Amino acid sequence: MQTIKYDITDHIMTITLHRPERMNAFNMEMLDELLAAFDRADEDDNVRAIIVTGEGRAFCAGADLDNGDISFTGEIDENVEFRDSGGILALRIYDLKKPIIAAINGPAVGIGITMTLPMDIRIASTDAKMGFVFCRRGIAPEACSGWFLPRIVGISQASEWVLTGRVFPAQEALDRRLVSQVVSPDQLLPTAKAIAKDIAENTSATSVALSRQLLWRMLGADHPARSHEIESKMINWSSAQADAKEGVASFFEKRPAEFTMKVSKDMPSFYPWWEETK
Repeated sequence: MQTIKYDITDHIMTITLHRPERMNAFNMEMLDELLAAFDRADEDDNVRAIIVTGEGRAFCAGADLDNGDISFTGEIDENVEFRDSGGILALRIYDLKKPIIAAINGPAVGIGITMTLPMDIRIASTDAKMGFVFCRRGIAPEACSGWFLPRIVGISQASEWVLTGRVFPAQEALDRRLVSQVVSPDQLLPTAKAIAKDIAENTSATSVALSRQLLWRMLGADHPARSHEIESKMINWSSAQADAKEGVASFFEKRPAEFTMKVSKDMPSFYPWWEETK
């Protein structure tokens, strides 16, 4: 790995964007390495949660404009169906079986902020600032942000941030519910790790995987009956599994649960249910 670092400790994979000399600017090598890390996280049952943060003073300063792979050349090939690299990353995050937390330690603009939108929880340092700056660069938003951002903060706030392209502080992100917490720089990673540890130590891996996808997928459902249908399958299946028996037993015995089911081999036959409707 050249553009990221990752570590697995206490069932938590911590990914650090690692181009501090470029304020962790995003390039195609970083895309490939992030995709590989997420594949590893999904395949490794020892990983129960993921944290993404940045090295140095920035989270990610956006696309690396000095990188020919994603810089703007003024040439297009109409015979090639283009897919933006941020969208490829966002869709991979969306499909994760493991919960993922963004620990935004500093400036996060362009792809630096849009990559966090499909992450489940966003926590920011007081040093962080964010911006959907595309219109100020003469380009359009990417990374599926047209789908994610209005669902997170509402269409009016999403429009104001995107159409002005202005950079705003962490407190505004908290006030508008883009992030769930703003903490001091020294408390950012401890806060993210405490949430990840709570998940890793106290929940069923299969329950978390199903619940994560339920919440995201139902944002696009056309009727609450769609949620009822898949929840009925989930509760019917999960209540007959070993983790449910352990969860109930640990409750009555007043002890921590010891869940044993693994997402690598114990997911229900109807998962991924959304593939049936494609």
